[in-house]
Amino acid sequence: MTQVMFDLDVLRTFSTGMALGSYARAADKLGRSTSAVSAQLKKLESQAGTVLFRKEGRGLALTDAGETLLAYAHRMLELNDEASAALRGADLQGWVRLGLQEDFGETLLPAVLGRFARAHPKVRIEACVARSGELRERLELGQLDLALAWDAGDQPLSPHAERVARMPLLWIGPTAPERVDAPWWTEREHRAGVRAVKSKEPLPLIMLDAPCPLREIVITALDRAGLPWRRAFGSASLAALWAATSAGLGLTVRTPFGLPAHVRALDRAVLSLPALPQISLVLYRAQARAEAPASRLATLLLEAVRQHLQVETVQPR
Repeated sequence: MTQVMFDLDVLRTFSTGMALGSYARAADKLGRSTSAVSAQLKKLESQAGTVLFRKEGRGLALTDAGETLLAYAHRMLELNDEASAALRGADLQGWVRLGLQEDFGETLLPAVLGRFARAHPKVRIEACVARSGELRERLELGQLDLALAWDAGDQPLSPHAERVARMPLLWIGPTAPERVDAPWWTEREHRAGVRAVKSKEPLPLIMLDAPCPLREIVITALDRAGLPWRRAFGSASLAALWAATSAGLGLTVRTPFGLPAHVRALDRAVLSLPALPQISLVLYRAQARAEAPASRLATLLLEAVRQHLQVETVQPR
């Protein structure tokens, strides 16, 4: 039996189209005609020996086989790009000072640091995990080269900042409903397996200690909706907030990025809770033209973020 050799160029088109949500946009980005991209996708299905796409409305969605191949495509392209970067930057030296919020420590940092270290073993990385305000201060003081942080729009972006994505703020509760035993869940809804907030009971909030832009957003939204609330738990640690939320002490608010398995996003309509705005995920740079090590690490960070977000992006049209 002849072994199939997938074409990396075709896999890159396949992956790019899924990431952008449109193969027309992928054609523009890759500098190809739409007919050339269509021919590549047909070639890919022929190589795979199975159907990869199915019609969904006016666009395309992946079949189970397509989802499987996409996961492998990411790994193959990542290894290819890593090998290329390693050969080009084998002699790259220096150090990079990176700042991150807790949301990204477990989700992004291990994979990004692993890829960077394999490609550039002579570069040293110093990582600082802190809240957004502190990270911006450290950048201004010249103590960081890069920082990945949330921006709630409370301050103007620095001139070297790049908005990576806009993410919704969600009401977060425990994954296990049996952990919730509080007067702010109605008994009828509890028996039905669905929970709703009692308008007469103050909503217990689990929030980071001040200063925290999300605190102000949440409190303002609840006050405008006329919903009473109380502070049920506070901490400077995001991990502590996840623990308190999982234990059923109250609700917290965060984006869907990197939610741990023991908490989940709740349906605000069922809970009669107010809608919340979106916030921005921003990559801050200390200077417009970073040194080569910082520039390479920034590229890997952006790739990792976009790959993580791709799971929840719209399907190609």
